[in-house]
Order: sequence, then structure tokens, then C-alpha cells
Amino acid sequence: MGADDDDGIRLVGVTRRYGDVVAVDGLDLVVPRHRRLGVVGPSGCGKSTALSLICGLEEPDEGRITVLGAADGPGRLARCAWMPQRDLLLPWRSVLANACISLENRGVPRRAAQARVRPLLDRFGLAGFEDARPDELSGGMRQRVSFLRTLVADKEILLLDEPFGALDSITRAGAQQWLRETLASEPRTVVLVTHDVDEALLLSDEVAVMSRRPGRITARLPVDLPTGSRREVIASAPFVALRDRLLAELEGGW
Repeated sequence: MGADDDDGIRLVGVTRRYGDVVAVDGLDLVVPRHRRLGVVGPSGCGKSTALSLICGLEEPDEGRITVLGAADGPGRLARCAWMPQRDLLLPWRSVLANACISLENRGVPRRAAQARVRPLLDRFGLAGFEDARPDELSGGMRQRVSFLRTLVADKEILLLDEPFGALDSITRAGAQQWLRETLASEPRTVVLVTHDVDEALLLSDEVAVMSRRPGRITARLPVDLPTGSRREVIASAPFVALRDRLLAELEGGW
């Protein structure tokens, strides 16, 4: 196994332009395998662009990207599962059918895909809603279906782009706790883009701060927090101190 495989994700000197606009410039980033990186920064700083580049939907104008050793776009895409800001559930498909889409897209027959997904519904708090349509679900449940769809794609790399950005604060808190528990039991390499500082700290092993456009990494903060419920962790002195440091880094970049 080469160094790039050990790194999981590596970006070296990555620049991406859209006409005269430079979205990211000289972006350097390494995410070791089975680690979780949160990425925070001001709106328009290139956070979502970085995810598109990592998963091979876009190519850099300069620099190099490898994902588990793959440098080409199709190779990177084959190793990544992307959960966008919106759940993008198909309104005419049931919860079970929506969750199976990623498997069906890989050529798994529908019945076989459903047999693999159905046992997971209880774990994701969706038991009893197999036949429900998206418009019958709460926002939090829709996000659970979206994450289940992402997870069963069985990709090593999970790219989460503001996964709970559209939820109200109470639903979001519950979804964060649920995702913490789920990721703790799944050995995946995760990049989480979020505007929520608390969310970044709760769900990550390390948080990277991006500058205003053109986006660059200006700081990386390791996250070492006590175990416990979301409420207990957020109330702890280490969490409060780390949040203050992260906010100071963000304010310094603005």
C-alpha cells in the first residue's frame, strides 16, 4: 500500500478557477484513512468546491488530488459517496426504494438491494416507514434516509455537504447525536462541510478552517473531547475552550 492509500485523501497545491473567479488556491489537505475531518469557513470560500474536486466531479486547474491512491476523476468517484445539502429523495419512491438507489446504480438487482437494506432500517430509526413516501416524513427522517442511501453505497470515503443545514435546531441536535453514534461504529474516512461550529467539533476528529475566497486552509485544530451525550459534551470545559479557539480562528480569517 502506497503513501497516498495511507493518507486516504490528499490534495497538494490544488487550484480551481471558474473564469476569472478563483474558488480555491493552493489548497493543501491530508485526511488519514478512517479519520473524520470537519471543514468550516465563510460562505463562498470553496468548501463545496473542495468536495466536488475530491470526489472527481471536477478536476483541478493546478495541483494533484488522490483518493485512496486514485488520481483520475473516475477513480476518485468510484471511492467516494457524497451526501449533498438537500436530501434529493425521489418523491415517487418509498423510503426503502430511495435507500436502495445507490446499490441499484451499481447493478445490484432491486430485490437483492432491498434484502440488504431492510435490516438496517431499524438501526436508522426508520422501521415501520419502509413504504412511506418522502412527503410523509419529517426533515430529520428524510436526512436519515439520505444518509442510509449514502452509507449502503459501501464506499470508503464519505463526503457530507451541510447534511443538516435545512433542519430546525431541535431536529438538527437529534440528527447530530444520531450521526455521531453511526460514524463511531463505521470505519469510514469522512469530510464534513458545515457552517455550524458545534457540529464540526461534535462530528470530527479534526477541524480545518478555510479563508475567504480564494479558499485556503488557514488552521487545523485536533478535536479531543470527553465521551458522553451531545448535551454533556457541549457543556464540557474542553468543548467550550475548543469552540472559543475555533471561533477565534474563523474571526481572524474574516
